[in-house]
Amino acid sequence: MSSNKVLQPDFKLTFLLPKYWLTWLGVVMLYSISWLPYKWQLGLGRLLGRLLYQIGSKRKHIAEVNLKLCFPEMSEQERQHILKKNFENTGIALFETGMGWWWPNWRVNRKVNIVGVEHIDKAQREGKGILLLAMHYLSVEMNARAVGHGHPMVVFYRPHNNPLMEFFQFRGRGRSNKYMLGKKDVKGLIRALKEGEACIYLPDQDYGRNRSLFVPFFGVKEAATTTGTLIFARQKNVETMMIVPTRNDDDSGYTLTISPPFENFPSKDDEADLIRVNQELEKAIAQKPEQYMWLHRRFKTRPDPDSPSLYK
Repeated sequence: MSSNKVLQPDFKLTFLLPKYWLTWLGVVMLYSISWLPYKWQLGLGRLLGRLLYQIGSKRKHIAEVNLKLCFPEMSEQERQHILKKNFENTGIALFETGMGWWWPNWRVNRKVNIVGVEHIDKAQREGKGILLLAMHYLSVEMNARAVGHGHPMVVFYRPHNNPLMEFFQFRGRGRSNKYMLGKKDVKGLIRALKEGEACIYLPDQDYGRNRSLFVPFFGVKEAATTTGTLIFARQKNVETMMIVPTRNDDDSGYTLTISPPFENFPSKDDEADLIRVNQELEKAIAQKPEQYMWLHRRFKTRPDPDSPSLYK
């Protein structure tokens, strides 16, 4: 195992201080709800999402702007339909966090079907590292837990700002996977790829101007897109694939689809390569746009730093 893995956070007596009591209350409630029947949790999640939609918030505005920017060809009615469904899925995602962190293995396996796992098998038999490009689908907690059962992964992730939540998040996400690396540990992910690990990386957010190019993403012609994908994909003996997690429309569970390795990727043209990555993300997100995390400011960084924010 790589020597640079994130150290597992220990339980601290300070977690018992009053400033963490609300966090404890939320964790206990989430844990308790996670043992309810699956479809009950989906129903509760939808109700919570509808409530959040009615209340309205800064996040609702961000999602509205993102949908308008990405799908200008849609009518306002069509975008509002996606937005409402997106909030329902956001509510469900809260309870999926409990499922992903605390469900026993047999219950997870019963709900998740993985398609295309033979591509990982083949690459690992050949001793190759695997860069699995994922996206911020709202069911990410459940699917991150599920994908590691047959093929434990190395997960590149953002540690939680709340130390107590990070204590639970780390253990929940790491139950089925090999280990996790903080989002700034570039050398750690490179080392894991060189060791022939399968590594999950999410290139679909705006990580700022540094190490980014402005290329099209849906209806936005100049979207800040990380070049980190290319740093990892260019490592020797690495294959790049997509992993697309979706919740089934009939509420039966989840389907994770792993694509065949990208051909002729990366090339020597950074811009063309990032356009290709974004096009692959677009195709994946377009399958179920209501399940994508539209609540983050995907287009906060503009080509001209003096340009006004798109979210004002």
